[in-house]
Amino acid sequence: ILAVGVVIGLSIGVIPGLGGVVGLAILIPFTYNLDPFTAFALLLGMAATTTVSDLIPAVLFGVPGTVGAAATVLDGHALARAGQAGRAFGAGYAASLFGGVFGAILLAATIPLLRPLVLYLASPELLSFCIFGLSMVAVLSGRAPLKGLTAASLGLMLAMVGSGAQSGTLRWTFGTLYLWDHIPLVPLTLGIFAIPELADLAIARSSIARAGLATDLSLASQWRGFGDAADHWWLVLRCSWLGAILGAIPGLGSASIDWIAYGHAMRTEKNTELFGEGDIRGVIAAESSNNAKEGGHLVPTIAFGVPAGASMGLLLSAFLIHGFVPGPEMLTKHLDITYSIIWSLTIAHIMGAGICLSASGLLARLAMVRVGMLLPLVLAVVFIGAFQGSQSWGDVYSLVLFGGFGWVMKRLDWPRPPLILGFVLGAIFERYFFISTEIYGSSWITRPIVVIILAGAAAAIWRPLLHSVRDTVGSLGRLRLAMIRPNHAVAFTAAIILAIALAFWFSRDWPAEARLVPRAASYAALAFALLNLATELFASPDPAALQRAKALVGGLRERLPHDDPPVAPPLLRARAARYFAWLVGFLLLGAVIGFLPAIWCFVLLLSHLEFAERWSHALLASTIATLALWAIFDRILAVPWPQSLIGDLLPALRAATGLL
Repeated sequence: ILAVGVVIGLSIGVIPGLGGVVGLAILIPFTYNLDPFTAFALLLGMAATTTVSDLIPAVLFGVPGTVGAAATVLDGHALARAGQAGRAFGAGYAASLFGGVFGAILLAATIPLLRPLVLYLASPELLSFCIFGLSMVAVLSGRAPLKGLTAASLGLMLAMVGSGAQSGTLRWTFGTLYLWDHIPLVPLTLGIFAIPELADLAIARSSIARAGLATDLSLASQWRGFGDAADHWWLVLRCSWLGAILGAIPGLGSASIDWIAYGHAMRTEKNTELFGEGDIRGVIAAESSNNAKEGGHLVPTIAFGVPAGASMGLLLSAFLIHGFVPGPEMLTKHLDITYSIIWSLTIAHIMGAGICLSASGLLARLAMVRVGMLLPLVLAVVFIGAFQGSQSWGDVYSLVLFGGFGWVMKRLDWPRPPLILGFVLGAIFERYFFISTEIYGSSWITRPIVVIILAGAAAAIWRPLLHSVRDTVGSLGRLRLAMIRPNHAVAFTAAIILAIALAFWFSRDWPAEARLVPRAASYAALAFALLNLATELFASPDPAALQRAKALVGGLRERLPHDDPPVAPPLLRARAARYFAWLVGFLLLGAVIGFLPAIWCFVLLLSHLEFAERWSHALLASTIATLALWAIFDRILAVPWPQSLIGDLLPALRAATGLL
């Protein structure tokens, strides 16, 4: 039964947008007639391994299988483009295996020891953890801290969209019902990360890996990745420990833990210039923490009955269904159940890593599949993954909108991880800020753990910010206007400043408690964006940037990150425009004929008309993809499909199919 759960979890983790929450919701009804040991083996086998297989789409397509794998995309996909998908798989699975087992062992050893600490943590400590997570922005921004801080502030502003938790005020919803319940995380993450990577793939018109580089797919290449993880055992251990500890903190959220671990690796490792461009240490750090957090999540769930996340909330319901009340009894009277859970978690990680390792050689060969066959299928999965955000057309609209924004950010060298980190921590930050100030007043900042954590956050952000601001102010003092600067970079920053100013204006009539955090985020975003604009206008460019600017002005062809051969700028713009036109076309077609029929047409027409695949190949691919998605999401998950125009006109057809 544990093996069945592992296979289900691996299958769910590969599909973007799904995760442990969906898997637990599916499987819990099947455990009603099982004994507790078997039931928890099934549930934990599934929940543990979604964070193992989510590595596969992150490496191959730049599409995070779950939101916890977003940091893996940065270096994992870059390695796949360089023909080292097998190495990325091996390192990722080794780190996943060690992190998962470490988290389980830590769970076994520290439940009694962590009880006083977890009970001591109150809203001020949780707020300080959020601030520490936000301090990772400066690290994740690389050589552009001002851009990263601006993006993080924009993420905080996006997190404020919707009904305010304190006052119920509708903030930046613009009369749209979809935005009342906030922007879902999955469409935003897929839009910022997946759509831009797939756009570059469509523009380059080549397979994922550059020609002649994706040949080392043997088991030996994966063992090389295992060797990388062994060489960096201290990094694996640190990030596993960090993931397990942060996972034990209720309310921090799974989506932020891997970013914090990734930022920790960038701060503490040497020679980090290649982080984000194919450094194997980035994969190791993200994957070890991503899997170790599962053991950490179980600490407050089992010991105190406090779920650390949505998936643990469902697991808590499974405890109650089978007659167990989490708390002291799980550490005394039902200790056998507790340790069966720990062993299930441990063995599931070992089985999951073994299965993925045996199949990853075959999976890595997807890196050489023609883009005309692969890209439409991946886009179809991304569309339906984004649709799981709130199961409305608004999710797919958000996907395309943020996809365009993310692609522009990528082309103009704006770091995208800070935006996601700011979004993930925004709502948590606001909630704990109000609770802390209401209960403790201003004295919350003097609590010992808070002081220690805030000192670490200040140390993380002060140096890169000071260096960037000093250079900008010095350049302004000299009034040195850079003569060669791509105008679109300045225009993009100016557009962001205008958007921030408009958002600030629309918040003028909100109650004080509703506008406090949004306006603070707006002030920060505006200040950082203005400093960045000054940098782009006046700061002297570094030699590498100057050479790139000269190449553009001189009409030389720009090389995409994985482009072989290079693409001329006019052709690049034309292909990008057609790519996003296809995405908008899917939205229009789906509104007319329904979601699944639109996917069938989209895959068929995109493969044949845009990439010149044969009609027979395109028809076969579109039919298989649509039937597979129908079986999973309609028959198994019973997803309520959004209404379409043809369904409104022909209600009998809608009633007969349930798809329109």
